[in-house]
Order: sequence, then structure tokens, then C-alpha cells
Amino acid sequence: MDDYTAVVTGASRGIGEAVARRFAAEGARVVACARDTDALDEAVASIDGEVEAVRADVRDEFDVERLMETAARASAGGLDAVVACAGVYHGDPGETPLPGEAYSAFDDTLRTNVRGVFATVREALPHLADDARVLVPSGGVAREATSGYGSYAVSKAAAEAVVRGFAVDLDLTVGVVDPGVVATDLTGGRGRDPADAADLCYWAATDAPAEALDGEVVGLGDYRSATA
Repeated sequence: MDDYTAVVTGASRGIGEAVARRFAAEGARVVACARDTDALDEAVASIDGEVEAVRADVRDEFDVERLMETAARASAGGLDAVVACAGVYHGDPGETPLPGEAYSAFDDTLRTNVRGVFATVREALPHLADDARVLVPSGGVAREATSGYGSYAVSKAAAEAVVRGFAVDLDLTVGVVDPGVVATDLTGGRGRDPADAADLCYWAATDAPAEALDGEVVGLGDYRSATA
């Protein structure tokens, strides 16, 4: 992956950290961001390969603009992949029914998980390579109502809508990756290994058919069928 640059948000933990690790292992230059500087630095220090830590809060479009400019500065051909993993869940997973959710929790969840995705894609646009791919992790709660997931489920549905909007408005590949339930802080440690999600993201960024990904949702089943 000579001269391949991937930007990963939310890279201090969970899926984001696993995705950064996977791309770095394949020889890509990775620019990893998160809003917790200490956690980001610790994660990046544990990854072998060319990884640069850039502190950025996806809720702040100026932070995201600076992130993308920094990532593009050392990338002659533009950014090859952007994986928007930054996300929050206020409360215990599955125990935040929408009727009882605080306005502050609702607002911050959408600001991070939806507006943050919008800012990540929008600020990446001037710096993307012609064949770049933008990926947004999501889950089944975005498409099938599940009790107790409140604004998190709402935010994932909205983030998928953002993806579809960009996909129809751009001559670039923008898609959703759904790895299922992954063991992260957002799921209370329940689910499959984040490395499985990273494998899916790597395949979607490099080998998945563009027409199957653009404006669509690809999952682990698609990845395993294609690589069996």
C-alpha cells in the first residue's frame, strides 16, 4: 500500500483503533484522530507501522478541517480512505429508551454520531483521491427498531441517511459498513472482536465492488462470501 493514506476518526479505542491497526499492518499511512489526546497517543503507540496521531473532535468542523488538511499534506495523490468511526453512547447499551432520554444526551449523540459524520465527509472532500472511498460504520439498530437504544439508534439511522445523500451527490464511493455487534465500550464489551470489523472495513476500502458499496450497506456476510 505504498502512498496509500487512510484517515480514521475515533481511533483511540474500539473499532476505530482496530481499523487504524489493520490499515497500518498492510503498509498504509494512517492518520488517526480522537478527542482524548492521552487515549489516542496510547493507542497509536501500540500500533506498528506509519501512524500519526492528530487530536480532533468531530463535533467541531474546524478541528475536522485541520485534521484533513494535516492528513493530505503528506499525501501526494490525496486521501485514499476515510473511515468515520467516532461515536458516543450516553448510558448503558440497551437501557436508554427514547421516552426517558435527556435532551442533553440526545443532542450530543446526534451532534457526534450524525453531524460528526457529516463534517468528516464534507471536510475530506477537497482532499480525496479520485478513487477514494469513505466508510461509515453502523449497525442493525439503524434499520430495525430495537427497544432501549434511544438516540443512539436514531443517530445511526440518520448517519446512514447522510451516507446515502453524499453517495447520490458525489462521484465518489461513500458507503456504510455493518460489522454487527462488536465488543466495544459502546456495547458494554458484548459482541465480536473489533478485528473482525477492521477486516470488513479494509475489504470495503480496497476490494469491495464500488457499485455494491456506494450508498449501500455491506456487512460481514458480504465480506466473508467475497473472500471465502
